[in-house]
Amino acid sequence: MRESSKGAGQGARTEPRKALPAFSLLVTLVLVAVLCLPLTPDAAELPSPFAADGAKGRKAADFMLKDVNGNMVSLASYKGKVVLLNFWATYCPPCREEIPDMNELNKKMKGKPFVILAVSTDRAAVDVRDFMKKTPMNFPVLLDYNNQVSRTLYKVFMIPTTFLIDKRGNIAKIYYGGQEWTEPAIVKEIEALL
Repeated sequence: MRESSKGAGQGARTEPRKALPAFSLLVTLVLVAVLCLPLTPDAAELPSPFAADGAKGRKAADFMLKDVNGNMVSLASYKGKVVLLNFWATYCPPCREEIPDMNELNKKMKGKPFVILAVSTDRAAVDVRDFMKKTPMNFPVLLDYNNQVSRTLYKVFMIPTTFLIDKRGNIAKIYYGGQEWTEPAIVKEIEALL
């Protein structure tokens, strides 16, 4: 009798330990999602989580933003190219994790009508420049410090969010969260638009 109650007691102690990693993972994922939301002084400004979905198949909204060197860059200047438009921030772990893959993808596509545009939602250009000293990026990095492009034009709810834009300027696909940009399936989706 003691063994069975002891066994039951041990089972009861063991079960929460098994559940704890799952709970910890859930808490970690929620924290990462919250940390990767673009910061805003007013939460009411956040678009619906599904607002960007309506953009698929539509013309990508044109915009002009400064790059990290202070030069004005417009989406329209890349007309005739496939554009991977990535919204990110230096404080976002999944955003930082996908940068090496984006660098690799950009090398792989060299000489093709393709460009990656990384639009930072950080509040200060100096934060982005400092980040890029440690983590070089071999593609244009633009600054959307007031979230006018990310939130207003593209309805970005979370970062990273990436829009794949075809040569005609239409949004072909939207990727939510960090991606492995050198995955054969993703490369194939991009190459199909070239």
